[in-house]
Amino acid sequence: MDFIIDIEETVYKPAEDSYLLADNLEIKSTDRVLEIGTGTGIVAMYASKFSEYITVTDINLDACQLAYKNFKKNNIENIEILFGNLFEPVKNRKFDVILFNLPYLPTEEYDIIDDDLNYAFDGGIDGRKVIDDFLNQLKNHLNDKGKVQLIQSSLSDNQKTLDKLEKLGFVAKIAAKEHFFFEDITLINGYL
Repeated sequence: MDFIIDIEETVYKPAEDSYLLADNLEIKSTDRVLEIGTGTGIVAMYASKFSEYITVTDINLDACQLAYKNFKKNNIENIEILFGNLFEPVKNRKFDVILFNLPYLPTEEYDIIDDDLNYAFDGGIDGRKVIDDFLNQLKNHLNDKGKVQLIQSSLSDNQKTLDKLEKLGFVAKIAAKEHFFFEDITLINGYL
Protein backbone atom coordinates (compact mmCIF):
# COMPACT_ATOMS: atom_id res chain seq x y z
CA MET A 1 0.00 0.00 0.00
CA ASP A 2 1.47 3.31 -1.00
CA PHE A 3 0.77 6.61 0.65
CA ILE A 4 -0.02 10.02 -0.78
CA ILE A 5 2.43 12.62 0.50
CA ASP A 6 2.99 16.30 0.03
CA ILE A 7 6.54 17.62 0.01
CA GLU A 8 8.05 21.02 0.81
CA GLU A 9 11.36 22.66 -0.04
CA THR A 10 12.48 22.91 3.59
CA VAL A 11 11.75 19.23 4.41
CA TYR A 12 13.79 16.22 3.28
CA LYS A 13 12.08 14.55 0.34
CA PRO A 14 11.82 10.76 0.75
CA ALA A 15 14.57 9.03 -1.19
CA GLU A 16 16.23 5.61 -1.38
CA ASP A 17 17.39 5.82 2.25
CA SER A 18 13.83 6.50 3.47
CA TYR A 19 12.48 3.48 1.61
CA LEU A 20 15.38 1.23 2.67
CA LEU A 21 14.21 1.81 6.25
CA ALA A 22 10.48 1.65 5.45
CA ASP A 23 10.87 -1.64 3.55
CA ASN A 24 12.79 -3.34 6.37
CA LEU A 25 10.85 -2.36 9.49
CA GLU A 26 10.88 -4.89 12.34
CA ILE A 27 7.85 -3.88 14.39
CA LYS A 28 5.35 -5.99 16.34
CA SER A 29 1.77 -4.87 16.96
CA THR A 30 2.43 -4.25 20.68
CA ASP A 31 5.66 -2.25 20.11
CA ARG A 32 5.90 1.36 21.18
CA VAL A 33 7.76 3.01 18.31
CA LEU A 34 9.73 6.26 18.16
CA GLU A 35 10.93 7.73 14.88
CA ILE A 36 13.40 10.57 15.19
CA GLY A 37 13.64 12.97 12.27
CA THR A 38 10.32 12.02 10.67
CA GLY A 39 10.52 14.56 7.81
CA THR A 40 7.45 14.04 5.61
CA GLY A 41 6.33 11.21 7.91
CA ILE A 42 6.67 8.49 5.27
CA VAL A 43 8.52 5.95 7.46
CA ALA A 44 6.08 6.49 10.34
CA MET A 45 3.19 5.89 7.94
CA TYR A 46 4.66 2.49 7.02
CA ALA A 47 5.27 1.80 10.73
CA SER A 48 1.60 2.58 11.44
CA LYS A 49 0.66 -0.54 9.45
CA PHE A 50 2.33 -2.63 12.20
CA SER A 51 1.71 -0.76 15.46
CA GLU A 52 -0.77 1.74 16.87
CA TYR A 53 1.77 3.22 19.30
CA ILE A 54 3.92 5.61 17.30
CA THR A 55 5.62 8.85 18.29
CA VAL A 56 7.63 10.95 15.86
CA THR A 57 9.94 13.90 16.46
CA ASP A 58 11.71 16.39 14.26
CA ILE A 59 13.98 19.36 14.89
CA ASN A 60 12.45 21.05 11.83
CA LEU A 61 9.07 22.63 12.65
CA ASP A 62 8.14 22.62 8.94
CA ALA A 63 8.64 18.83 8.96
CA CYS A 64 6.34 18.41 11.98
CA GLN A 65 3.63 20.44 10.26
CA LEU A 66 4.08 18.60 6.94
CA ALA A 67 4.00 15.19 8.65
CA TYR A 68 0.75 16.20 10.38
CA LYS A 69 -0.77 17.12 6.99
CA ASN A 70 0.45 13.87 5.42
CA PHE A 71 -0.94 11.74 8.26
CA LYS A 72 -4.32 13.46 7.92
CA LYS A 73 -4.25 13.05 4.14
CA ASN A 74 -3.78 9.29 4.60
CA ASN A 75 -6.34 8.98 7.45
CA ILE A 76 -3.68 8.02 10.00
CA GLU A 77 -4.59 9.23 13.46
CA ASN A 78 -2.44 7.11 15.80
CA ILE A 79 0.85 9.03 15.44
CA GLU A 80 1.96 11.53 18.08
CA ILE A 81 4.09 14.38 16.65
CA LEU A 82 6.58 16.24 18.85
CA PHE A 83 8.89 19.11 17.93
CA GLY A 84 12.49 19.05 19.17
CA ASN A 85 16.01 17.72 18.83
CA LEU A 86 16.71 13.98 19.15
CA PHE A 87 15.30 12.67 22.47
CA GLU A 88 14.49 16.09 24.03
CA PRO A 89 10.74 15.82 23.35
CA VAL A 90 10.55 12.32 24.94
CA LYS A 91 12.91 12.90 27.90
CA ASN A 92 11.51 10.36 30.36
CA ARG A 93 9.95 7.89 27.94
CA LYS A 94 11.07 4.49 26.67
CA PHE A 95 10.21 2.62 23.49
CA ASP A 96 10.50 -0.87 22.04
CA VAL A 97 11.71 0.27 18.61
CA ILE A 98 13.58 3.44 17.70
CA LEU A 99 13.94 4.43 14.03
CA PHE A 100 16.20 7.13 12.62
CA ASN A 101 17.30 8.00 9.08
CA LEU A 102 20.29 9.92 10.37
CA PRO A 103 21.84 13.08 8.93
CA TYR A 104 24.96 11.16 7.94
CA LEU A 105 26.70 13.14 5.22
CA PRO A 106 30.14 14.54 6.00
CA THR A 107 29.79 18.30 5.49
CA GLU A 108 32.27 21.11 5.21
CA GLU A 109 31.32 24.67 6.04
CA TYR A 110 30.65 25.45 2.36
CA ASP A 111 28.16 22.51 2.16
CA ILE A 112 25.86 23.94 4.80
CA ILE A 113 22.63 25.49 3.55
CA ASP A 114 20.90 28.29 5.38
CA ASP A 115 17.50 26.76 6.11
CA ASP A 116 15.98 23.92 8.11
CA LEU A 117 16.59 21.37 5.35
CA ASN A 118 20.23 21.42 6.52
CA TYR A 119 19.21 19.34 9.58
CA ALA A 120 18.31 16.44 7.29
CA PHE A 121 21.78 15.80 5.93
CA ASP A 122 24.44 17.74 7.88
CA GLY A 123 26.53 15.18 9.75
CA GLY A 124 29.45 17.50 10.48
CA ILE A 125 33.02 17.08 9.24
CA ASP A 126 33.13 13.28 9.60
CA GLY A 127 29.40 12.63 9.20
CA ARG A 128 29.13 11.50 12.84
CA LYS A 129 28.04 14.69 14.65
CA VAL A 130 24.44 13.53 15.09
CA ILE A 131 25.15 9.77 14.97
CA ASP A 132 27.37 9.82 18.07
CA ASP A 133 25.05 12.14 20.00
CA PHE A 134 22.12 9.84 19.17
CA LEU A 135 23.99 6.67 20.15
CA ASN A 136 25.11 8.18 23.46
CA GLN A 137 21.47 8.73 24.48
CA LEU A 138 19.88 5.70 22.81
CA LYS A 139 19.94 3.13 25.60
CA ASN A 140 18.18 5.51 28.02
CA HIS A 141 15.12 5.42 25.76
CA LEU A 142 14.84 1.72 24.93
CA ASN A 143 12.94 -0.90 26.88
CA ASP A 144 14.56 -4.24 27.71
CA LYS A 145 14.89 -6.29 24.52
CA GLY A 146 14.35 -3.12 22.50
CA LYS A 147 15.81 -2.47 19.08
CA VAL A 148 17.12 0.36 16.98
CA GLN A 149 16.98 0.61 13.19
CA LEU A 150 19.04 3.38 11.70
CA ILE A 151 20.16 4.48 8.27
CA GLN A 152 23.62 5.83 7.63
CA SER A 153 26.24 5.98 4.91
CA SER A 154 29.53 4.16 4.47
CA LEU A 155 30.98 7.69 4.28
CA SER A 156 30.31 8.10 8.02
CA ASP A 157 32.02 4.87 9.19
CA ASN A 158 29.54 2.03 9.60
CA GLN A 159 32.06 -0.02 11.58
CA LYS A 160 32.38 2.71 14.19
CA THR A 161 28.59 2.64 14.67
CA LEU A 162 28.54 -1.17 14.94
CA ASP A 163 31.41 -1.09 17.46
CA LYS A 164 29.73 1.62 19.53
CA LEU A 165 26.42 -0.27 19.59
CA GLU A 166 28.21 -3.43 20.73
CA LYS A 167 29.98 -1.50 23.51
CA LEU A 168 26.54 -0.31 24.63
CA GLY A 169 25.35 -3.92 24.90
CA PHE A 170 23.58 -4.34 21.55
CA VAL A 171 23.93 -7.16 19.08
CA ALA A 172 24.42 -5.08 15.92
CA LYS A 173 24.53 -5.86 12.22
CA ILE A 174 24.15 -4.33 8.79
CA ALA A 175 20.73 -5.67 7.87
CA ALA A 176 20.45 -4.21 4.36
CA LYS A 177 22.31 -1.87 2.04
CA GLU A 178 22.12 -0.20 -1.33
CA HIS A 179 25.16 0.77 -3.33
CA PHE A 180 25.41 4.15 -5.02
CA PHE A 181 28.31 5.40 -7.10
CA PHE A 182 30.31 6.84 -4.20
CA GLU A 183 28.80 5.23 -1.08
CA ASP A 184 26.70 2.46 0.41
CA ILE A 185 23.53 3.46 2.22
CA THR A 186 23.16 0.98 5.06
CA LEU A 187 20.47 -0.10 7.47
CA ILE A 188 22.01 -0.96 10.83
CA ASN A 189 19.93 -2.92 13.31
CA GLY A 190 20.83 -3.12 17.00
CA TYR A 191 19.14 -5.50 19.44
CA LEU A 192 19.35 -5.31 23.24
